[in-house]
Amino acid sequence: IARIPPMFGGAATSGAVAPTDPSLAPHQQNGPAQSQMQVPSGYGLHHQNYIASSGHYSQGPGKMTSLPLDSQCDDYYSGLYAVPTQNVMPPSTANQQAGAQQIYGRGPPAPHLVGSTPGSFQGAASSASHLHTSASQPYSSFVNHYSSPATYSANSSIASQGFPSTCGHYATSAVSNAAYPSVSYPSLPAGDPYGQMFTSPNAPTVRPVKDHPFSGQNTAIGHPLPLPPPPSQQHHQQQSLSGYNTSSWSPSGLPPTNDNSSSSAVPPNVHLPKSSPVVSTAVSGAPSSRMPPTAHHPVEPVTSVTQPSDLLQQKGMQYGEYVNNQASSAPTPLSSASDDEEEEEEDEEAGVDSSSTTSSASPMPNSYEALEGGSYPDVLSSSASSPAPDPAPEPDPAPVPAPATPQPSKMAKPFGYGYPALQPGYQNATTPLHSGVQPSGSVYSGFQQCPQQYPGVSQLSSSLGGLSLQSSPQPESLRPVNLTQERNILPTAPVWAPVPNLNLDLKKLNCSPDSFRCTLTNIPQTQALLNKAKLPLGLLLHPFRDLTQLPVITSNTIVRCRSCRTYINPFVSFIDQRRWKCNLCYRVNDVPEEFMYNPLTRSYGEPHKRPEVQNSTVEFIASSDYMLRPPQPAVYLFVLDVSHNAVEAGYLTILCQSLLENLDKLPGDSRTRIGFVTFDSTIHFYNLQEGLSQPQMLIVSDIDDVFLPTPDSLLVNLYESKELIRDLLNALPNMFTNTRETHSALGPALQAAFKLMSPTGGRVSVFQTQLPSLGAGLLQSREDPNQRSSTKVVQHLGPATDFYKKLALDCSGQQTAVDLFLLSSQYSDLASLACMSKYSAGCIYYYPSFHCIHNPSQAEKLQKDLKRYLTRKIGFEAVMRIRCTKGLSMHTFHGNFFVRSTDLLSLANINPDAGFAVQLSIEESLTDTSLVCFQTALLYTSSKGERRIRVHTLCLPVVSSLADVYAGVDVQAAICLLANMAVDRSVSSSLSDARDALVNAVVDSLSAYGSTISNFQHSALIAPNSLKLFPLYVLALLKQKAFRTGTSTRLDDRVYAMCQIKSQPLVHLMKMIHPNLYRIDRLTDEGAIHVNDRVVPQPPLQKLSAEKLTREGAFLMDCGSVFYIWIGKGCENNFIEDVLGCPNFASIPQKMTHLPELDTLSSERTRSFITWLRDSRPLSPVLHVVKDESPAKTEFFQHLIEDRTEAAFSYYEFLLHIQQQICK
Repeated sequence: IARIPPMFGGAATSGAVAPTDPSLAPHQQNGPAQSQMQVPSGYGLHHQNYIASSGHYSQGPGKMTSLPLDSQCDDYYSGLYAVPTQNVMPPSTANQQAGAQQIYGRGPPAPHLVGSTPGSFQGAASSASHLHTSASQPYSSFVNHYSSPATYSANSSIASQGFPSTCGHYATSAVSNAAYPSVSYPSLPAGDPYGQMFTSPNAPTVRPVKDHPFSGQNTAIGHPLPLPPPPSQQHHQQQSLSGYNTSSWSPSGLPPTNDNSSSSAVPPNVHLPKSSPVVSTAVSGAPSSRMPPTAHHPVEPVTSVTQPSDLLQQKGMQYGEYVNNQASSAPTPLSSASDDEEEEEEDEEAGVDSSSTTSSASPMPNSYEALEGGSYPDVLSSSASSPAPDPAPEPDPAPVPAPATPQPSKMAKPFGYGYPALQPGYQNATTPLHSGVQPSGSVYSGFQQCPQQYPGVSQLSSSLGGLSLQSSPQPESLRPVNLTQERNILPTAPVWAPVPNLNLDLKKLNCSPDSFRCTLTNIPQTQALLNKAKLPLGLLLHPFRDLTQLPVITSNTIVRCRSCRTYINPFVSFIDQRRWKCNLCYRVNDVPEEFMYNPLTRSYGEPHKRPEVQNSTVEFIASSDYMLRPPQPAVYLFVLDVSHNAVEAGYLTILCQSLLENLDKLPGDSRTRIGFVTFDSTIHFYNLQEGLSQPQMLIVSDIDDVFLPTPDSLLVNLYESKELIRDLLNALPNMFTNTRETHSALGPALQAAFKLMSPTGGRVSVFQTQLPSLGAGLLQSREDPNQRSSTKVVQHLGPATDFYKKLALDCSGQQTAVDLFLLSSQYSDLASLACMSKYSAGCIYYYPSFHCIHNPSQAEKLQKDLKRYLTRKIGFEAVMRIRCTKGLSMHTFHGNFFVRSTDLLSLANINPDAGFAVQLSIEESLTDTSLVCFQTALLYTSSKGERRIRVHTLCLPVVSSLADVYAGVDVQAAICLLANMAVDRSVSSSLSDARDALVNAVVDSLSAYGSTISNFQHSALIAPNSLKLFPLYVLALLKQKAFRTGTSTRLDDRVYAMCQIKSQPLVHLMKMIHPNLYRIDRLTDEGAIHVNDRVVPQPPLQKLSAEKLTREGAFLMDCGSVFYIWIGKGCENNFIEDVLGCPNFASIPQKMTHLPELDTLSSERTRSFITWLRDSRPLSPVLHVVKDESPAKTEFFQHLIEDRTEAAFSYYEFLLHIQQQICK
C-alpha cells in the first residue's frame, strides 16, 4: 500500500486500526407496484383564462382570536367526568375520593387584537382518522428500513445516560390559596438562563444555571374491501397502515430483536497500532436567537426511524389494582421491559430511600438504562398505611382474542383507477349545505353508484341521536358534515389542537400540545373500541423545543414512584400530607421530608403546592446519581468534502465565514473542543495545538487502514487555540482552489471521525457534495432519470449498503451524533447516506442544485441554516423514556434515534428542532380509571456540563362511547402519525402499498363512523366535524413529494421529504403536508396582532385551489421550507411598486428572492407578516416571487392540493372515490 512520506511539519504517529466490517446486507427489495389509471382532463385548476367570480375574497376576522379554552369543551357531556378541583385529599376522605387527580393546561394566550372584534374560534374541529382493522385479512405492518431485524449491537465504553422530555408553551396557573401567591416565571428569550429554584429550606445560594441556546412486528388486520387487480395484475391485496389491532398480533411471528441493555459498557476492540507515513504540510493562512414561535402562532405537527421492538416478546405485565383510592397489596413495576431487563437495570437515581428520593450513598449505576430505567428492583420499605410487598411474578401473556368473524369481501378498484368523470358544473354549484335537496345531475352526475337522496339535517340529527351520551345539544366536534356538499371545508383561521374534555382545574395544568400531543384526546376504554373507531392511536413529541418559560428545579430530592419510576407531577393524588398516589401505576408512596417545604412560599406542610406538582413541564438539575461518568465537554468535529465538485459549489466560503462569525456562540463552556477533517481521495487532519505558529496539515493516504496521526492535537480547546482556528478558517476556502481530485472517500473519513470522537462523544458535522466513490462505503448511482415520473414502481428508497447504519450505531454507542449536510447538484444516494444520521440521533440538511453563485437562494438558506445550527442549544449523552398508565403500551417509535430497549431511546445528541412519534395500543381494559397519563422524561447533559432531566406529563380522559372517541380526534396529529407509518411502509414494502394504505385510512374511518348512524343513507359522504379535514389532509399527503407519483421527482428529493416526515415536529410538518395560502395585496390592520412592538396583519386562510386565485391579486403560499409569492397578471401597479419596488408587472424579474425594504405601508405590512411567519420556525424558508404565466409557476401550482393535475385527482374527485369505496 503506497503511503505518502512526511514532507514538512511534524512526524507521523500511528493510530488504531479500524475493525473489519462485516459483509454488507443485500439491498432491500420493494414490493409490487400498484398501477394507476390516468383520469381524463377537463376539471381542476384554471389554466390561462380563469377569472375568479366576485366575492371569492372577503376580509375575514383575524386569525388569532381570543380562545375561550376555559369553556371550550365544558359543554361536552357535562357531569361525565366528575373530578374534584383539588388534588389534595384529607385523611378523612382518602377512601371516598377518586384517585389519579389530573389537571389540564391552558392553550396559547390570546393575542392582542387590533381593530375588530374576535372572530369565531375554529380549533375544536380538528381530528384524525385511521384504517380498517377487521380481522379478515392479515397485512404487513410498518417496519424499519431493513427486511431483517436490527441486530447491530453498539459496543460502547460509554453507556447512554438518562432521559427527559419537553413541553409546549408553558403557562403558569394561578393558585387561589392566599398563602401561595401566583408563581410568575420570567419570560426570557430562547437560549437565556432559565429560572432556578432551590427546594430545600436552607438551600445555599448558587449561581443561576445557564443553558444555551420499530418496530418490525407483523400485525394481522383484515379489510372487508380488498382492491381488485389492475389490468396488468390478477390479484391485489388491499393494504392498510398497521398498529391498531393489537388483539390480532402474533408474538410468534415477530423477528428476534437484539437487546442492547447490557452492551453499553463493552469497549470496542483495539488492535495494536500500525506505523504509517503521514504528509505534514504547513497551512499558510491569512492573519487573523432566533425567537421561538409566539404564543399567538398556531400549533402544528412531527418524523422518524423505526427500530425493532421486543415488546411483544415480553411476558405479560401485572400491575397493582386500583380500588377505592388505595394501592393493591401487590404493586408491580410499570415498564414495558421484561423481568430480565429490569433485573439488570438499577434504579435511575442509582439508589432510592423509602421516600422515593435520590441518595448520594447509593451504588453507582452500571448502564445508561439504569439511570432512567424501569423499576426499582430492591425490596421496598412498607408503611403502616400502605404495605408494599415485593412485586409479584409476571404471568404468562394473555391469550390473543379470537379474530372477529370476517365480513364478506367486495372487490374495489385500486386508488386512482376508474374514477368517474367530473362535471365542470361543480365549480359553479352553489347547493347549500344540508339543504335536503338532491343536487342536480349536471353537477354530480359523475357519481351514480349510490343514487339515494342526500339526507337533510333533520335526518342526520335523528340518525346521530344514538351517538350522544345525553339529550343535551351535540358537541360541535360531532356535528355531521356532508363533505361532498360543503365546498369551503377549510377554516379561515388556523386549526388548533382540540382541548381534552377535562375538569377545568385539570386543563390548566396539562402539557402544551406544542410539546406533547395525542392523536385521540379521548382515549378508548378498550382495544375493541379503538378497532371499531378505525382511528390511529399514538403520541407526537417535541421534547426539547425552545421554551421562554421553564421551571428549573434544584433539589436534593427528586420525588419519583418507587414502583414505576414516574416523576411526581400535577396529576398525582395526595392521600394526606405524607403520602401520594402515582397516577400511572397507582402505588402509594411516602412524601419525603424535604418535599414538605415549598421554596416559593417558604412555607412547610403543603407538598401539593410545590412547583413539581403545579407544572406539567419541569426541568430538574440532576445529581451525580444520574451520571455514569463526569459530564464531558462539548466537542464539535467538522468533516468537509474538498473534492473538485465541492470547491466548484463554493460552500466552503459560506461555512468558514459562518463559523468565524459564530465561533464564540457555539454552545459550551471553557472546556469546549473543536476539530477539522477534510477529505477527497485522501484524508487531511489539522494540528491546531496551542503553541504552533500556524495550523499544520497531516495527510493520510491509506484510506483502507485509517489511523489518527496525532490523536491528542486534533481536537483542541476552542479558547486556547482560537487564533489558530481562525487562521485555518480564513485559509481553508482557498487551499483547494486548484484541486483536480474528483473522488470522495467519505467512508474512511467517517471512520477517522469515529476514532477521534470515541473518548468523549459529541457532534460530527459532515458536508458532502457527491456520491462516495472510494474506500469503505462507496456507492454507485441507482437512479434512472427515465423513471422519475413513474406511476408504477419507485425503487431504491432503502439503503444500498449497511455500512452507514453500522457506523451510526457504533457512533451512538460512543455518544456521538452525525449530522449530514448534502449539497449536491446530482444524485448522491441520500437513501444510503441518511442512515448515518438516522441511527445516531443526528440531523439531515439537503440543498439540491447547490451553487453559491448560480443558485443564490440556496446559498442564503445555507448561511441562515448554519447560523441556527451552530448557535442553537444542544444536549449530549441523552436518553428518553415514555411512560404511560397501566393498560397502555408502546410498540413503534419514529424519529432519529437508536432504540436501546423497548421504551428507552438513545440520543447521542438532542436538539430543539427534533420531533418524535410513537404508536400506542391498549393491552388491558381501562374500565377502572377515568383518566390516563403519559410522561416523557429526557435526561441529558447540557452544553455547560450539567446533567438535567426535562419532564412532560399529559393527562387525557378515558371514554367508553364511540361518539366520544370521534369527538376527541386530533386530525393533524393523526395525519402526521400516518405519514410516519407510510414512510416505513414505502421502504419496507412499496410506495403503492403506502398510498393504498393512506386511502384506506380515510375509507375505513368514515365507513366506521357511518356504521354508527342508524338509518343512515350512503348517498352522502358524512363525517363528524372533527374528521372533516381528514380526507383533505390525506389527499395533500398523497400529493406530497414523498408519496406522489406521475410527477417527475428526483429520488434524493423524495427520500429527503421522507426524512423530514420522520424527524420534523408536528408544527412544521403540517405546513409541509398542507401549505397555507394567504392573499396579501389587501392586508389591513383589522384583526392584527402585536409582536415586539410590531403590528402583524392576520389575513384569512384560502383553500388551495386556483378557484381562489385572481389575476388582480397577490398571494403568499407558506410551504414550511419555502415561500411562494404569486403575482397575478392584473395585479395593481400600486402594490407591485410599493411592495416589490417595480413599476409594473412586466418589470418584475423572473428570479426574485427578496422583498426590498420600502418606506410604504404595504411594504411594511407585507414584510412584517412574512417575518412573523419566518420567526416561527427554526430554519429560514427560501422566498420565490412567481409571476403569473411564467415557467416558474409550475411548482407553485403543484401545491394547489384541491385541484386536479395530470397524474392526481382533485379534492372533489377524491371524495367521490372514497364514497364509492364506502358504498361497496
